[in-house]
Amino acid sequence: MFSWLNFLSYAVVTAVTPGPNNLMSMSNAGRLGFRRAFPFNLGIWAGFSVVMLLCTFFCSALSDLIPRIKTPMLVVSAAYMLYLAYKTFKSPPVTEDGSQQVKGSFGSGFALQFVNPKIYIYCIVSMEAYILPYYQGEWLTLTLFALLLAFIGFVFTLCWSLFGSAFKLLFSKYARATNTIMALLLVYCAISLFL
Repeated sequence: MFSWLNFLSYAVVTAVTPGPNNLMSMSNAGRLGFRRAFPFNLGIWAGFSVVMLLCTFFCSALSDLIPRIKTPMLVVSAAYMLYLAYKTFKSPPVTEDGSQQVKGSFGSGFALQFVNPKIYIYCIVSMEAYILPYYQGEWLTLTLFALLLAFIGFVFTLCWSLFGSAFKLLFSKYARATNTIMALLLVYCAISLFL
């Protein structure tokens, strides 16, 4: 029998932990405020949904290919996270009039999902360990599970964004230290891919 408790425990714990989505959402909201960072979060949700659907429908094919694509995927993902770390480190504090250029766009949130290894692993483990043993071949159910996984990820991305927005004044006052910490966390995420 399918265990909702085990599945949801895994999904929530994985979604709430720091990763590129959560760290970038917190950083953007800290710089721009929750409302101006929201398009980035919507981009994350849209991209997350697409990746979850693709992973779900091609999970068995990916299982055969993973040994061959693992290293290139990790290298591209780490390079993108290092780029995000650099951009975070170099980003200026929010100005008084809020005129800082918004780089937390829908498109950047959407694109981040295709090089974010955390969500690929999130989906593959969810499907292989919890869902496919019970619902193999039930495409409507699998689609709904994929969208549920994306929604759970989106909810926790918003939580991180709210945290960043709540501490906007603190982040603005200590922008250099905050940006450095966020950049170092992204560097850590990139390095941890190879550990």
